[in-house]
Amino acid sequence: MTETPTFYEQVGGRATFEAIVRRFYDGVETDPVLKPMYPAHDMEGAVQRLTMFLEQYWGGPATYSEQRGHPRLRMRHAAFLVNPDARDHWYALMSEAVRAQGLAPLHESTLLDYLERAAHSLINSFEPTPGS
Repeated sequence: MTETPTFYEQVGGRATFEAIVRRFYDGVETDPVLKPMYPAHDMEGAVQRLTMFLEQYWGGPATYSEQRGHPRLRMRHAAFLVNPDARDHWYALMSEAVRAQGLAPLHESTLLDYLERAAHSLINSFEPTPGS
């Protein structure tokens, strides 16, 4: 009896998730809303943490939890102003990164649906973005 491959395996494993995350963070580098949220000295750390989180969520290795404990996404993002503007910028960059991978339509829509719901769930303020 063969096991059904996980979503992680179906989409290409670590290489796919790392490509998505790196493309996302390439966009963050020039995004006026998101860039101030990420310390320049820790961009590679951010890449690795998000890659590990997505890998684990979609059925890959549990490295994220082994290294960082429970994801607790809302708690980990509480220190940042995540308003609808930040959510929209994050989702726009992330969805572009996902679409650039050329995934099968079902895989792409499944991943985008999750990311959209996650983005909405992290809103913690309706204050405007500073400088806007």
